[in-house]
Amino acid sequence: MPSSRRAILGHIMSGLCTKMNRTKPVPADVMETPLKRCLNTFDIALLGIGHMVGAGIYVLTGTVAKEMAGPGIIVSFILAGFVSMLAALCYAEFGTRVPKAGSAYVYTYISMGEFWAFVIGWNILLEHMLGAASVARAWSGYVDSMLGGWIGNTTLAVMGGIHEPGLAQYPDLLAFLVCILYASALAFGVKATAVFNSLLTLVNIGVMMLVISVGFWYADAKNWSEAEGGFLPYGFGGVIAGAATCFYAFVGFDSIATSGEEAKNPSVSIPIATILSLCVVTVGYILVSAALTLMIPISEINPAASLPEAFGQLDLTWAKYVISIGALCGMTTTLLGSLFALPRCMYAMASDGLLFSCFGRVNSTTQVPLLNLIVSGLLSALLALVFDLAKLVEFMSIGTLLAYTIVSASVIILRYRPLTPRRLEQPIYAPDTPDTAEDDDDDDEDEDAVSQSSSIDSASSPTSDLIEGALAGRLKSQFRWLEPLLGRFEPGSVVSAAVILFIGLSFAICLQLKVSWTELYTGTWWALLIYGFIIFAASTCVAIMAVHNQNTRGLNFKVPLVPFVPALGIFCNIMLMVHLDALTWVRFFVWVSIGMVVYFLYGIHHSKEGESCSSYAILMTSSEATKLPWGSFKVAASGGGGVGVGGARHTVLERFMGRSKADKVDKQPIVEAGEYENEAHSQS
Repeated sequence: MPSSRRAILGHIMSGLCTKMNRTKPVPADVMETPLKRCLNTFDIALLGIGHMVGAGIYVLTGTVAKEMAGPGIIVSFILAGFVSMLAALCYAEFGTRVPKAGSAYVYTYISMGEFWAFVIGWNILLEHMLGAASVARAWSGYVDSMLGGWIGNTTLAVMGGIHEPGLAQYPDLLAFLVCILYASALAFGVKATAVFNSLLTLVNIGVMMLVISVGFWYADAKNWSEAEGGFLPYGFGGVIAGAATCFYAFVGFDSIATSGEEAKNPSVSIPIATILSLCVVTVGYILVSAALTLMIPISEINPAASLPEAFGQLDLTWAKYVISIGALCGMTTTLLGSLFALPRCMYAMASDGLLFSCFGRVNSTTQVPLLNLIVSGLLSALLALVFDLAKLVEFMSIGTLLAYTIVSASVIILRYRPLTPRRLEQPIYAPDTPDTAEDDDDDDEDEDAVSQSSSIDSASSPTSDLIEGALAGRLKSQFRWLEPLLGRFEPGSVVSAAVILFIGLSFAICLQLKVSWTELYTGTWWALLIYGFIIFAASTCVAIMAVHNQNTRGLNFKVPLVPFVPALGIFCNIMLMVHLDALTWVRFFVWVSIGMVVYFLYGIHHSKEGESCSSYAILMTSSEATKLPWGSFKVAASGGGGVGVGGARHTVLERFMGRSKADKVDKQPIVEAGEYENEAHSQS
């Protein structure tokens, strides 16, 4: 191969990693958006509650109680709620930091890079499609059970069944029509959707309170006695298996972060709505589960429609129909939540150039991405038409858990990332200057939104913010004795490497527990040795993160005890992922492979974060390649378009990466870290 072609090929391959790892800067004005900012904290909280309280409480509760955990479903919901809260705290911090549509996709793009952002975004699209399809399927099944199976029997008699593994018994036309109908309703605008969702969610909450009140009134403690199997008839293993299934009931709070670009005051509304909705839903799930298992023995629970049938057995016919109405309202809000989040994730990816540009358009009248809504509604409807509910739920879990894992890791990485020159160039105003509330004197609510979404925390001075940002990712003063080992690397890079290593070690720990549990339980020496070494290495990674300085500049809400809380969330999510079925992992990798085709054929070339000039343009500039050796460039003496100083030569890699000797000199720190710390101590 000629040397020129080898140079081109080598240059393209060397730049591939750079393109895959390029990050998206936080925009200077995070409040600017073509979408309509009209949602308050109450709207967003009810959106999250409505997205979570649906098929989970009316379908999964009976299944888990009867087949997995018995009355121990209460503990299952507590464990699942705890794991979800760990992820929710991370989403809340990111919602404050970056109030943009796209949720985990945007957060990953800013912290970990373009490739992982596309993987997460691609899986979020599947998560919401599967979520909408599964709820539509559950909605149809609930109506069918109320009608005594008339819909299913009629469909089988007219159209026949589907005799393929993994597919539904018959095509569910009602679920298909439900998806299309609600996708059409979302086209009227986000405010109309929020009002409709709020009304249905309030009805659903009222029905839940009725179930809890009447259920405890007719409660019988004998149903938890040893005669009925006790509180844990399936043992603690059943509780863990139930927690993995109950985790599906909490999927949906990430739709709150997706609405950040349509919130009036996202820096306040997103954290409050996230934590409030998750707490309300967790308490509701626990009380409803307790009421159900106290009303009737677990052997008499009907998994298909547990709550209405339980009240029917107590001859409370009126309650049976009220609960059925509440169930349909709850599943409707869950379906609306999935169909609300899916088009906005597509819009975020298309706006960055990673998906086709047609998905980045917003209708000027309704301020809603209509094409995205049409496509997402149709795809969800097709999935609901032919796939079985159980398969949809199982496949959805892996993408959700992966997104939660990456978001938790991203919180750690950004906390320890120092200020970049691009961020230092942004103007920083003192708290009393009027720039942060300019042109908003006549609107107190908008003034609060702008001031709270500004790039600094009003309680701190610009100088202290700069000091904190400059020290981020560097060793704390009391751990300077680790400087010879950890201080030789770029600030923040050690923490990023520790996070990646911790994720790998967490997978190893969980696999070890799953594969070698018998050897660990019996005390086999080699299993204990391997397990002890892996735990020690993972603990060391967390300790390495903790000895560095953090950057909490401009955060109105912060995850407590970083890096310990996000690290625990990572471990719990991976634990649940490892226990998923092997076939689910195969389907996951097939879906990711399809996404890789889209990314490498389209996204990587059309990314908005791409270079202003292509690799070929750099390599084949005029006649430089013939006059100079390959790998060097002659810079114009005038300096108008040159890089570096006149007459200097730069290698291809330096030119492509934008690095030169002059750049290295310019990037030397003006003030050493010790001087920053001395100034910080003097201010305190």
